[in-house]
Amino acid sequence: MTTITPTIRQGLRRSLFWIGAVVLLLLVALGALAAIGGVTPTTPLSPENAATDGTRAVAEVLRQQGVDVQVTDSLDATTQAVIDPSATTIVMHDPDAILDAGQLDTLAGLATRLVLIDPGFAVLQELAPGIRSAGAPSDDPLEAACPAAAPSPTVSSGGTAYRTTESGAETCLLSRSDGVPDAYSLVRVDRDGTAVWVLGATAALTNGEVLDHDNAAFALTLLGEAPRLVWYLPSAADAATPDIQDITPGWLTPAIALLVATLLAAVLWRGRRFGPLIVENLPVTVRASETMEGRARLYQSSSARLRAIDAIRVGTIGRLATRCGLGSAASVDEVIAAVVAAVGGVEHDIRSILLDEIPETDAALVRLSARLAELETSVAASARR
Repeated sequence: MTTITPTIRQGLRRSLFWIGAVVLLLLVALGALAAIGGVTPTTPLSPENAATDGTRAVAEVLRQQGVDVQVTDSLDATTQAVIDPSATTIVMHDPDAILDAGQLDTLAGLATRLVLIDPGFAVLQELAPGIRSAGAPSDDPLEAACPAAAPSPTVSSGGTAYRTTESGAETCLLSRSDGVPDAYSLVRVDRDGTAVWVLGATAALTNGEVLDHDNAAFALTLLGEAPRLVWYLPSAADAATPDIQDITPGWLTPAIALLVATLLAAVLWRGRRFGPLIVENLPVTVRASETMEGRARLYQSSSARLRAIDAIRVGTIGRLATRCGLGSAASVDEVIAAVVAAVGGVEHDIRSILLDEIPETDAALVRLSARLAELETSVAASARR
């Protein structure tokens, strides 16, 4: 028996069918994804959600009935979607309480009909303050004895029931829980010309229960009154950016203050303290003449003749002012005038000695110092006469 090994060309021919089949399956899968628009959204009560907790069935039926259904996820997009407020119904579902009071107030003024699906406390407080949650309704179908629910006698239970204290409120979908007939799953109030509907029977709108009882008729009657329906699901685009005060815990500031106080107390407790100043006896006594000679050598080494003669002149002028009977605040000109009057010299020469002459050499510095000493001696002698 002879075994023939297939060539590469023969192997490719045999595999061509399976390669073509795989490519065809990929094309069919891509076409299906393109037809359904990719991944189906999973947000509960979203008109784009085809799952049992979505509301795509209601939205599609409304479109078939001629209602222009627009789905938005931000307040700006909702504002742009409302062309005629009197011909628009806005449906809003905000389970995460994203909208603040200002945004809710803006939303209430966009259209004449506003349907709030299972609103939280903050939404009720701002848009329907006379309505409060009464917990979950009974499991029995709800009685829809009101014009808004006609012609649908019963609606699926589930969601939230409400009580209202407003005298002009319209109530619907009665829940007889525990024999208390004042809880309703649909309440209507007026707010500055806007009809605000608070709907707690969310199950009646979902794909999983829209065909039960009279849910379909109820949904079309409530949401299909206006020719345009804007279904608004707030998202992160509506969330306000928190500032530093919003994200800072309330305990942080007191904790920092306590830490600073503790550090100050520790510094005062353990820090180094300086006692009173004391006089310390030096081991040697330095004569004033040695200090003067040392400073003179420093001036000589740096050729600071002008600084040296200025120091001598300052001392001489102070002593001359005292000998002439002048105060410590006397000016140089006053001292020069007093010296001229005392010794009878020429004012120009005395001014040159006390103020103007600049020694250019060490010898000139010595001579000028000697003249200052002679001038001081002359004034002292004249004062004794």
